Amino acid sequence: MNRRRFLLRSLGASLALPGLPSLMAKSVGGNAALQTAKGAGMGARRFVAIGNLLGFQTKQFFPTTKGRDFEKTTLMEPVWENRRHMTLFRGLDHGVKGGHFAVHSFLSGVLNSEAQNRADGNVSLDQYLAEEIGHQTRFPALTVGSEGGIHGGCQLAWTKSGVRVPPVTNPAELFEKLFVGDSKERQARREQDNRVQASILDSVREEAKRLSRQVNQEDKDKLDEYFTSVRDVEKRLELRQRWTSHPKPAAPFEKPANRNAVDDLPLLYELIALALQTDSTRIATLEIGGDFLPQHLGIKKDYHGLSHHGNDPEAIAHLITLEQYQLAQFSKFVGRLADLKDGEGSLLDATTVLFGSGMGDANSHKNSDLPILLAGGGYKHGEFREVSREVSHKVPLCNLFVDIAQKMGVETETFGSSTGRFA
Repeated sequence: MNRRRFLLRSLGASLALPGLPSLMAKSVGGNAALQTAKGAGMGARRFVAIGNLLGFQTKQFFPTTKGRDFEKTTLMEPVWENRRHMTLFRGLDHGVKGGHFAVHSFLSGVLNSEAQNRADGNVSLDQYLAEEIGHQTRFPALTVGSEGGIHGGCQLAWTKSGVRVPPVTNPAELFEKLFVGDSKERQARREQDNRVQASILDSVREEAKRLSRQVNQEDKDKLDEYFTSVRDVEKRLELRQRWTSHPKPAAPFEKPANRNAVDDLPLLYELIALALQTDSTRIATLEIGGDFLPQHLGIKKDYHGLSHHGNDPEAIAHLITLEQYQLAQFSKFVGRLADLKDGEGSLLDATTVLFGSGMGDANSHKNSDLPILLAGGGYKHGEFREVSREVSHKVPLCNLFVDIAQKMGVETETFGSSTGRFA
């Protein structure tokens, strides 16, 4: 038993050989070869999701005319010049309830409290894609947001185990992550750590392979799951080893100073665009959270308080100012990606950009009828698409996520609460 118990605490993983009550002669493991990748080339598929914590004013957001001739609404005005790159959706949501406590399901379709018995838990789309293709870049995914707000901490990105992914919280931190390399001393320590962890992992794998030749069928599934865990850790270790000595791209400008969530938003978008362009990552999320303070746009009110406007015209006018600013920065980001070359096309052609919120109407705490914009990614854009909001004909937002995943090269027919692939 002592020889069979190994602990590897590295890369956030703890690997212990499972207890197997019986043995058999047939081998059930196989080699756990390290997965290698060449790194990105031009045209590699990318994904970015932007989420707002408090939603948008749907009466000023959605048009009444479907198709390509939809009218310009108050909240579509900031994105109007780039509408040819976007599709506006209405009627998509996850069918969940909980108000502010359900906003975290925006990219997963599943409430954290209901995910315990699901194979993929409440994994968010970005982390799901990162598990499949994230090993091809230095950062499998970038999570950008805040550690403040209504419930504290960015709620956009979640792992399969139901753990919230902590965000990069400001431009200076994101800049350092992307462009500032380790000192020689720190790099040497990382290389030594990698060697030690690889040695421990080798021992774990060899002991598991020895046992695999002796377990019975009853224990086969348990050991197969263990081998999967070992391979997952191997992938993360191989990724870290590959990038330890590989230099980061040259910084395009000096390290920025942090200001506030409002004034920093354009710079965060620019840094995400650069992360995609330099192939530092192919997957990123940005949450506009509770530290987005109206005071920085000249509004002396609380954002959360404004969201419960009670149909007060002044409060709604303030909210529209905040939301127009957010939509304007999103539109500039889309335009920026459209201007960046990527092979024969643009970076926007290769990047699917999702913009929206897990909140449909903050005033009434509704998580239905979510505001959704989709840009780039090779989709045909320039129209307003509305699906049925009747329960019997409901189209889950996760159906669109299945389509996005497939376009990213991930072979899946389901995700979250999906019932099929969005057509």
